[in-house]
Amino acid sequence: MKLIHLSDLHLGKRVSEYSMLEDQSYILKCILGIIDAEKAEGVILAGDIYDKAVPSAEAVSLFDDFLCSLAKRGLKLFIVSGNHDSPERIAFGARIFEAGGIYLSPVYNGRIEPVRLQDAFGEIFFYLLPFVKPAHVRRFFPDEKIESYTDALRCAVSHMDLDVSRRNVLVAHQFVTGARRSESEEISVGGLDNVDASVFAPFDYVALGHIHSPQNCGSPFIRYCGTPLKYSFSEAKDQKSVTVVELGVKGEVSVKTADLIPRYDMAEIRGPYAEVTLRSFYENTGWQEAYTHITLTDENDIPDAVGKLRTIYHRLMKLDYDNARTRLNAPVAGDEQAENKSPYELFSDFYRLQNNRPMSPEQSDYMQDLIEKVWEEAQ
Repeated sequence: MKLIHLSDLHLGKRVSEYSMLEDQSYILKCILGIIDAEKAEGVILAGDIYDKAVPSAEAVSLFDDFLCSLAKRGLKLFIVSGNHDSPERIAFGARIFEAGGIYLSPVYNGRIEPVRLQDAFGEIFFYLLPFVKPAHVRRFFPDEKIESYTDALRCAVSHMDLDVSRRNVLVAHQFVTGARRSESEEISVGGLDNVDASVFAPFDYVALGHIHSPQNCGSPFIRYCGTPLKYSFSEAKDQKSVTVVELGVKGEVSVKTADLIPRYDMAEIRGPYAEVTLRSFYENTGWQEAYTHITLTDENDIPDAVGKLRTIYHRLMKLDYDNARTRLNAPVAGDEQAENKSPYELFSDFYRLQNNRPMSPEQSDYMQDLIEKVWEEAQ
């Protein structure tokens, strides 16, 4: 069975006040072209269908058009809710849609019943797991020790009644430890939402959503397909794609990518004003129509720089300066290891930096208790 793995459409998203709806409509049509060219039999949407839990009417209409186009092709569709989605809204009508081959993740209730499909090699079992936090899972398994996201996912998987002799596919929307992040994602500070990849060992393929850059997680069969569009300048150098997965007999899985070319690309440009406005600098690059972030290196500010630059770079999103003045006023550099530290360790480092001394034992105990209380309430 050949599948197209997609995720993180973020329909309705705005980037620097630019609506992405027209770009999203364009890229969805490109995706339909890839689906046709690959003769895919199914499509996976691994969460964050929308950018907001209550999406705009335009975003809902765009997704409706996309689903109708897929349904007309007779494809099987597997859709889970992400952290940006409302699980109740994504699950709406699930029992009705199943008759048309559209399978939606339920609101998590402690049981994930597989979707059973048949191909030339036998049955394939698809498990659709919506985005979950430890509190979601703990509610249904109060007697199990669930203190972390890894604990929660391990518990959820252990109650799926998996038969590892069968071909099993998991669709999920979580952050796997070690995955490369970008600025457009919502990730908990200190890595609290990390999930160890070992949790997914029983599955033949794990179609992940949540991380916006396409990448494998220790195995080509545990994979983020990434967003179909660039949603931050940290993704400017990414090559966006869809992931094409083909399941053969048990143990035979092939994975490849099909590149996506956006309507308008995203570019970071750097240099003095006199240079970046030279025709020889920007012509034949496509930057004039790209979404751009320009960093000027002039020592003096250019009057009405945004207005002047937009006569050349029509979709200028961000302008800043890098010179002696801005470097002097720059904030203190962050800790490169911060993402691997706990909230307590981050606060402890901040306190020491601000006060030139560590917290007292009493302050340390108080902060640990407070952080644990806040974290528990957030679950």
